[in-house]
Amino acid sequence: LRSPISVLGSVCGLLLLLPACRGDEVTSDTVNPCCYLPCQHWGACVRYGEDKYECDCTRTGYSGENCTVPEFWTRVRLLVKPSPDVQHYVLTHFNRLWDVINSSFLQNVLMRLVLTVRSNLIPSPPTYNSKYGYLSWESYYNLSYYTRILPPVPKDCPTPLGVKGEAGLPDPELLVDRLLKRRTFRPDPQGSNLLFAFFAQHFTHQFFKTYNRMGVGFTKALAHGVDAGHVYGDNLQRQLRLRLHKDGKLKYQLVKGEMYPPSVADAPVRMSYPPGVPPKAQMAIGQEVFGLLPGLGMFATLWLREHNRVCDILKAEHPTWDDEQLFQTTRLVIIGETIKIVIEEYVQHLSGYLLQLKFDPTLLFNSGFQYGNRIALEFSQLYHWHPLMPDSFLINGDELSYKQFLFNNSVLTDYGIEKLVDAFSRQVAGQVGGGYNIHAAVTNVAVVTIKESRQLRMQPFNEYRKRFNLQPYTSFSQFTDNEEIARELEELYGDIDAMEFYPGMMLEKTRQGAIFGESMVEMGAPFSLKGLLGNPICSPSYWKPSTFGGQVGFDIVNSATLKKLVCQNTRTCPYVAFRIPTEEQSKRGNGDSKTRTDEL
Repeated sequence: LRSPISVLGSVCGLLLLLPACRGDEVTSDTVNPCCYLPCQHWGACVRYGEDKYECDCTRTGYSGENCTVPEFWTRVRLLVKPSPDVQHYVLTHFNRLWDVINSSFLQNVLMRLVLTVRSNLIPSPPTYNSKYGYLSWESYYNLSYYTRILPPVPKDCPTPLGVKGEAGLPDPELLVDRLLKRRTFRPDPQGSNLLFAFFAQHFTHQFFKTYNRMGVGFTKALAHGVDAGHVYGDNLQRQLRLRLHKDGKLKYQLVKGEMYPPSVADAPVRMSYPPGVPPKAQMAIGQEVFGLLPGLGMFATLWLREHNRVCDILKAEHPTWDDEQLFQTTRLVIIGETIKIVIEEYVQHLSGYLLQLKFDPTLLFNSGFQYGNRIALEFSQLYHWHPLMPDSFLINGDELSYKQFLFNNSVLTDYGIEKLVDAFSRQVAGQVGGGYNIHAAVTNVAVVTIKESRQLRMQPFNEYRKRFNLQPYTSFSQFTDNEEIARELEELYGDIDAMEFYPGMMLEKTRQGAIFGESMVEMGAPFSLKGLLGNPICSPSYWKPSTFGGQVGFDIVNSATLKKLVCQNTRTCPYVAFRIPTEEQSKRGNGDSKTRTDEL
C-alpha cells in the first residue's frame, strides 16, 4: 500500500487536489505548488506566498498558465518536425542517399544543422547549480559547482520526486542488485570494443571530476571542458611537476627502450594507488586515478608520446621558441587533435549515423553560437557507462581477471602499447542500455551515483524527457520491453513519473541494434557537441594556423585520427578502431601490424 502522502500526491480525483492538477491556484492546505512541477516547456515555477505560483513562459514558445499553449510558430515547427525516432531511422538507413550527401555541400549544411539544433538545447550561460533552485549570480560565476539543466525538486515536497510515487525511494543497493547487476554478459550490438570503453573513460575524466571533499555537486575540473587536464593535471603545480622543462616536453621514463609516464619518484604528484605501492612503482599521470586500469595508462602513454612528438616538430619549425611557448602551443594542438578524434570517430561510432560527422569550427562562425561551456550534473550522471566493462580481459592469448588487471602497471609495460591496443580493439564491450549488465566489480559506482542524485534532489526521469523535447513515458511497460524490469520498477517506484534519472537512463529499452536507448542519445549528444564546439580553440579568434604553431601544427590537428595517434607513437601499427573487426578483418589476423608509421 502507498503511504497517505503518496496517495494525496498522485490521485488528482481528490477534491482537495483538483486545483493543483488543473494548474489553478493551490490552497494553503496542500503542498508547495512547485512540487507538482507544473511548468512545462522550460517554463520556470515561481512561488508566491504559501498558496500561489506562476509559470514564467518567457521565450519558451508557449504561453498559458502552465506554458502549455503553443504559439503560432511553435505549432508550425511541431507540425513539420519529425520525431526523434524518425530522425534516427533516416540518419541510420538509406546508404546510397548518404553517400551522395557526404560527397556534396549538403554535408556541411546538415552538419551545421546538427550542431546548432543539439547545442541550442543546452543553456548558455548556465542556469542552475546544486545550491540554488533559481537563477543566481552564484550559478553563473562559481565554477566550483557543476551546473544543472533542471532545478532541484523543492525541499518541502511530500515525496522525494515532488508529489508522485512513494514517500520513500527504493534502497539503492537493492535497486542495483535487482535491475542493473550483470547476469550474463550482453555484448554491444554496435560492436563497440574495449578500446572505445577505455577511450570514453580516459576522455571524460578530464571534466568529470567530482570534488567529494567539498561535497556532492562540486567539481575539481574548473575548465569545464576539453582542456587535456587528464594529460597535464588540473592545476599549475601538478603541471609543473609533470613537465620536463626542456623543449616543451613532459617527463617520461624508458622501459624496454619505449616511452612511458614517469614514476611518482621522478614526478612527485599525488596518485590514487592502494597503500603500500612504492613511488617508484606508481606512474605519474595528469589524472590521479589513471593508475587504476592499464587501459587508462595506455591512453595516457599515447598522449604523452604524442605531446613530445609534436614538441619536436614545433621546435624544428621554431628554433627560437623557449620551453614555455613550445609547451603551451603543443597543448593547444593536443586539445585540437582530441576534439577532432572525438567528433569524427568517437561520436560518429556512437551515433550510428550514415551522415559523416565533420570537425569544422568554421561552420558555426556566422551563427549565434556562444563559446564557453559548463559541465552539467546531468551530463556527469548519464555518462556512467560501466556496462561496457567485460567479465575479464583478453590480451595476447591470456585471460586476466579484474584482480590481475586493476592497479597493475606491469600489464602496460610487459605487453606494450601495440599488443594492448590490438587486444582491446578486438574484444567486444558490453551494451550500456537495457539493464542487467554492470559487472559486480563496479556496481558500487552505480549505487554511489543514485545516492548522489538523491542528495542533489534531481527531478524525475520523465521531466528530463520533456526538457529535451521527448515524449514522457506513460507506463513502465512502455518504458521497457522487458516485462520483468517493468514489474520490478512498478513495485519499487509505483509511478512512472517517480522514476529517477540515472535508473531511467540505464534501464530504458534500447533502440534496434544500438548500444543505448533513445534518451541517452537525445540528452547526451547536446551536452557533448556543445562542450566540444564551445571550446575556445573552435572560436574565430583561435581557429587559425598561428594558434597551433603555424600550418604544420594546424595540419596535425586537421588530419588527426585515432589510428595516427597510435601508429605514429608505436613501432608497428596494430589493428586500431572503436569497433571490433569484421569477419574479413579477423581473417587477416595481425596483418595490419606490419603497416609502418611512415605509410600513414
